[in-house]
Amino acid sequence: MSGTVAALDEAALARWMEAHVPGFRGPLSAEKFPGGQSNPTFRITAGSGAYVLRRKPPGQLLKSAHAVDREFRVISALAQTDVPVPKALALCTDESVLGTLFYVMEEVRGRVFWDPAMPDSQPDERAAVYDAMNAALAALHSVDVQAIGLADFGKSGDYFARQVARWSEQYRASETQPIPAMDRLIAWLGENRPPDDGRMSLVHGDYRIDNMIFAPHSAKLLAIIDWELSTLGHPFSDLAYQCMQWRLPHEGDFRGLAGVDRSALGIPTEEAYVAAYCRRMGLDGIPTWTFCLAFSFFRLAAILQGVLKRVLDGNASNPEHGLKMGRAVPLLAQMACDLVEARG
Repeated sequence: MSGTVAALDEAALARWMEAHVPGFRGPLSAEKFPGGQSNPTFRITAGSGAYVLRRKPPGQLLKSAHAVDREFRVISALAQTDVPVPKALALCTDESVLGTLFYVMEEVRGRVFWDPAMPDSQPDERAAVYDAMNAALAALHSVDVQAIGLADFGKSGDYFARQVARWSEQYRASETQPIPAMDRLIAWLGENRPPDDGRMSLVHGDYRIDNMIFAPHSAKLLAIIDWELSTLGHPFSDLAYQCMQWRLPHEGDFRGLAGVDRSALGIPTEEAYVAAYCRRMGLDGIPTWTFCLAFSFFRLAAILQGVLKRVLDGNASNPEHGLKMGRAVPLLAQMACDLVEARG
């Protein structure tokens, strides 16, 4: 079974929102945001204001993917903390309304920096934005999950062991052609996984600059969005995932920082960014950094392989972009292999 991302049934949605969203007043119109490869996202404009709707895509999906109900739960819980998130309004688990699960949240108006080099900003603003991201990540990893009701939001035990197994399985389930570098990388991760150090926190899972909304005229971080991959896990996985952007190319379909004059732009080096995080978390350093980075490249490659498979199956939210990103899987795997070989 396959499907395509269709327009929303606005009449059915309006009836549901009238019953479940406090203060809602129609009529409404829905417009799909152009970005996003996973959960289709829509701006809902109504008589009572603007909202954002996130839904599961149609069709046959990989197990545990597109968990919009988990997104809703985590942003609802984080409303009790200093971590900036949109206000969650209502979750619909009745698939008869729109065909798949969805939730509605407030719309946060601000700026999204799609390019981590922030070409339209000045050095002082870039430095302040990167520091705000760093501070928010440390705040997220310091959240007391027991206190906000998320103690059961993920499994206990060795996070990296579980994640390597999970994403290896997901990758094999969506494999479309042999990629020798991915095979080598999966083997290396299995053989070089460090002992579990017992660290556990709430992790975002896709922590990067374009999953954040900043104030229109300042570096204030208003909201972290796209929590689909959030869970309880190792905090260094979030940090390493974001730091991949320092290493990815700044060309073609990649929006990385490799080859960019970061000093002139006011953007911290990877080393300075990691050091700032460590200061905020009271750490002396991260001795397993090479493994964390290699794991992050592997995980992103597995995610993009899933995107490519959804394109080929007709379930992609943005097919053209999905094809391009799916073709990047061999590059990501090779970059990780080069990284571990360079570190010995």
